[in-house]
Amino acid sequence: MPAWHFSTLVVIVASMDLSDVRHDVNNSSWEPVSPGNSASVTRQQARSWSLVLDSRSIPCCIEPDGDGWLLLVPKHQLESARRELQLYEEANQGWPPALPAERQLTDNTLPTVSVLILLATFYNLTLVGISLPEHGIPDLYELGSAHAASIRDGQLWRCITALTLHAGPVHLLGNLTIGGIFIVLLCRELGSGLAWSLLLTAGSIGNLINAWVQSPAHRSIGASTAVFGAVGILASVRLVRDRQSLQQHWITPIAAGLALLTILGTEGEHTDLGAHLFGFGSGVFLGIAAERLMVRYGRPGGILNFLLAVMSGALVAAAWWAAIGLGG
Repeated sequence: MPAWHFSTLVVIVASMDLSDVRHDVNNSSWEPVSPGNSASVTRQQARSWSLVLDSRSIPCCIEPDGDGWLLLVPKHQLESARRELQLYEEANQGWPPALPAERQLTDNTLPTVSVLILLATFYNLTLVGISLPEHGIPDLYELGSAHAASIRDGQLWRCITALTLHAGPVHLLGNLTIGGIFIVLLCRELGSGLAWSLLLTAGSIGNLINAWVQSPAHRSIGASTAVFGAVGILASVRLVRDRQSLQQHWITPIAAGLALLTILGTEGEHTDLGAHLFGFGSGVFLGIAAERLMVRYGRPGGILNFLLAVMSGALVAAAWWAAIGLGG
């Protein structure tokens, strides 16, 4: 006998009318069939079983029985019908799988928005020009941009400092508004500390890879590399969860992320597609790793999230310290 599966039933349902399957019979020669202890079942269950039997060319009909329903088959095919239904129930036991429990979101929108405001404040400081002891007024764009040749020569701090620079108010506003949406969602999903540390890592790796595939003279600035890292992280976090529930839909989150990359990350005369693409790809791998760890160990607690947030801020400060001290 063949082993039944849910997908088999889907094909049958798609090709047949769900009305009760009835035949012109004398019910005295028919018997109720059920693989369980009770012959009376729900209407939906009786309909599902009737489709199974009909696909195996076993005549059947559905009749009301008080509060339940009976699935009747000819007496001489009673055992065959029971075997078919038993195989179907065994093959589909536990299907469909339970959806993963939704993670409780963290209410940390205010701290996240505060960091975005800090990024805007830093942009204003780059316009003013601040004189530093022994350095005068440094050219932050010259010192901190993701200059491919300099990164290849070992100035790795540029992978981080470039994320904090913007070409103008429109560039900054785009990253704060569109990017801010994804960053807020990511921080609520993972916690601020973990989210910002992953964002910083994804953006930095994206700039590093981009520096090695572009020409040595290539320069880029902007937080958009990290923003698309956030898109990749969010997509891969959902990918891991869907992979555990409905296998056939696991690619949907990544496809949605790539669609966003195409819509938002390829427009504009000065758009650095490579940085966006590598930021997104880095985010995907980091998100998969982070979600797998959270499935096993849980989301980081308050203390660990705080330490990760402090470490992220310290890393940005150290990168600029190196940029001004070694490059200035």
